[in-house]
Amino acid sequence: MRTVAVNLGSRSYQIQISPGLLDELGQRTRSALGRNARRAVVVSNPTVDSIYGGSAVRSLARAGFKVHHFSIGDGERFKSLRTAESLFTFLLERRTERSDVIVALGGGVVGDLAGFVAATYLRGIRLIQVPTTLLAQIDSSIGGKTAVNHPLGKNLIGAFHQPSLVVIDPVVLRTLPSRQMQAGLYEALKYGVISDGRLFNRIARNIDELKKLDSTEIEHLIARCCGIKARVVRSDEREGELRRILNFGHTVGHALEAVTRYRRFLHGEAVGLGMRAASRIAERLGLLAAGDREAIETAISSVGGLPSAKTLALDDILSAMDRDKKVESGRAAFVLPVEIGKVVIRSDVPPQVVRAALKDALA
Repeated sequence: MRTVAVNLGSRSYQIQISPGLLDELGQRTRSALGRNARRAVVVSNPTVDSIYGGSAVRSLARAGFKVHHFSIGDGERFKSLRTAESLFTFLLERRTERSDVIVALGGGVVGDLAGFVAATYLRGIRLIQVPTTLLAQIDSSIGGKTAVNHPLGKNLIGAFHQPSLVVIDPVVLRTLPSRQMQAGLYEALKYGVISDGRLFNRIARNIDELKKLDSTEIEHLIARCCGIKARVVRSDEREGELRRILNFGHTVGHALEAVTRYRRFLHGEAVGLGMRAASRIAERLGLLAAGDREAIETAISSVGGLPSAKTLALDDILSAMDRDKKVESGRAAFVLPVEIGKVVIRSDVPPQVVRAALKDALA
């Protein structure tokens, strides 16, 4: 088993990565929480629950938990205050206590929603993340950022709440639709661009093996991305400075999701388009060489086709960017690559540069 430690003092936890780990969920949850936890509330969606819910529930029951199950709709539009309120009611009706635990079994939507509720119910109860998509395994399940969406923007209502454990079973990716797998690979490329040129090159070189879920490549990818994020979170838990580099592609990506009401793009797809836009901004500002910009776009294209964004109004996208939580002094902040493996953060990009780069990237 590969283990990545997220060292945050009293909030420290492990990311455990191994094939077959889902069957050991109960004992690993019990080990992480101790004997006081009596109830486990598994939050999932119908698709994931139909495949893996039974295994998760049985494993938790074997470890002595009384297990309850709550299902949310499948998709970003269900990551809302309305869904959170339904889960609050569910927990209250079952007299869930502060010593109990919420188990998030699913992708980023499930993890973010369950995490937000765990952060706020009774002013905070414990959380176990069991990500079942590649994107959640390498990114959203780690680091404690939890949130729900608002019609005016993504993840605008949230809290920091670290999990007690992250359990990653790469085997569950075998049932992941190809589009979801591609979405995760776009996010994986992000890590290479912001921090690790060798990782970027390995992803680009082995993209076909990754799509086929070659065990060596996929486990290396998950562990390396988790390691990068754990290092960043250890240095900057609450996104004061360094952690902001994880937002590469997200300034535009979140805007694309918001203007399409979270119905056209998977999160990773929106990030893929956002990385294209950020790379073109960097090139126009003279920060990024044309060859590196082309390498980034080639790698993104090699993952697979992105949904079209050319019918979207630029003014709508720009307005959504102005409402993003990353705005500084009224101006959108961009994470911009200066080479593959290194980025800078700029909030002084001229509006005409943003518009022109966005138009090119989304064409």
